[in-house]
Amino acid sequence: MAHFDENAKPFSHKWLNERLAIDTLKRVLSTEYWIPKNINFLWAMGMVLAATFGLLLISGIFLLMYYQPNVDLAFDSVNYTIMSEVGYGWLWRHIHGVGASVVFLIIYIHMFTGIYYGSYKRGRELIWLSGMLLFVAFSAEAFSGYMLPWGQMSYWAGMVITNLFAGGSLHADGLVEWIRGDYVPGQAFLNRFFMLHVLLIPLAIIGLIVLHFGTLRIPHVNNQDGEEFDFEEAAELYKAGKIKESKVIPFNPVFLSKDIFVMGVYFILFFYLVFYHFEFAMDPVNFDPADPLKTPAHIYPEWYFLWSYEVLRPFPTDPGLIAFAFAQVIFFLLPFLDRSPNVAPANRRGAFKYWFWALLIDMIILTFMGKLPPEGIWSTIGLVAALVFIGLWIALPIITAKEKKL
Repeated sequence: MAHFDENAKPFSHKWLNERLAIDTLKRVLSTEYWIPKNINFLWAMGMVLAATFGLLLISGIFLLMYYQPNVDLAFDSVNYTIMSEVGYGWLWRHIHGVGASVVFLIIYIHMFTGIYYGSYKRGRELIWLSGMLLFVAFSAEAFSGYMLPWGQMSYWAGMVITNLFAGGSLHADGLVEWIRGDYVPGQAFLNRFFMLHVLLIPLAIIGLIVLHFGTLRIPHVNNQDGEEFDFEEAAELYKAGKIKESKVIPFNPVFLSKDIFVMGVYFILFFYLVFYHFEFAMDPVNFDPADPLKTPAHIYPEWYFLWSYEVLRPFPTDPGLIAFAFAQVIFFLLPFLDRSPNVAPANRRGAFKYWFWALLIDMIILTFMGKLPPEGIWSTIGLVAALVFIGLWIALPIITAKEKKL
């Protein structure tokens, strides 16, 4: 009887391994990529985000088969052809719409988890910066996608947002016309944002995801205690039997199984929204065809842009644009504004703990105020919240510089 070698690998594996070093890649990026043991489910948000982006790509491809990027046909192709004539077209649109909204909830959870646990400090600055570039890319992708149904809010939100590039008293009107391809949003505008949404920005997102995971591989993942140790050394000591319990676990299969469990729970909630509460991701005003002669009573962006929109809205034109630019840039500077020597959760960092919760609550208030008409008490609350947002970031280097080393 012939002997069966359990370690024998098929010829195809050997052929690929000689040319692509797949065994080395698996070892470096998977089985010997060590993850701290003391982390919670919030660290799975990155994989949840990547999985949601994959679902957006797949649903977007199916929608692309029937969408017509034409100002006379776009609205009907989305609201009639896809929703009524195409088998399960409604499902793919619901998946795409809910995914486009929920993906930002995951991004914000991921972002504030990083802030809370100090995952942007001491060698992890590039992780944070690449993550913020991803946030910008996802924001651009969401905005360009919002233009494509060519409904009332698509048209007028496009008009308002592109007007920001005029720069107030700078009167950079030529730049606005260059972006639109015309004096007002029209066919050239729709063509450009269609190209951005289906090709250029998704390619940028894919590249940034690769960069983000690459920057994560070298300094390793942070943990909920902020503990720093040599990952490879800890793994070798455990394998050699010199310590009873390892502080690290391999990414595959141990941590990956935890990621998959969290994704399973997430997708149960996701598809519950898709089938039963998809309307939260569909603006009612956008079910009216774009009409350049009829301005909606109250124009506002999607919920994930509302906080930065509200930072802009309470001020006169030029100060408002400066405040808006401040809100877009300031998160990039977080690793350099936080002067504390400590890599630790916010609850162990004195005044920073209060700063973190004040920022989170203030951004929630800004989000709610951004959807309300700018009148009466709402206008006053919005102004105060915008000033608090700016003040918190100005105060950050001061309060963290005084923080004692733990």
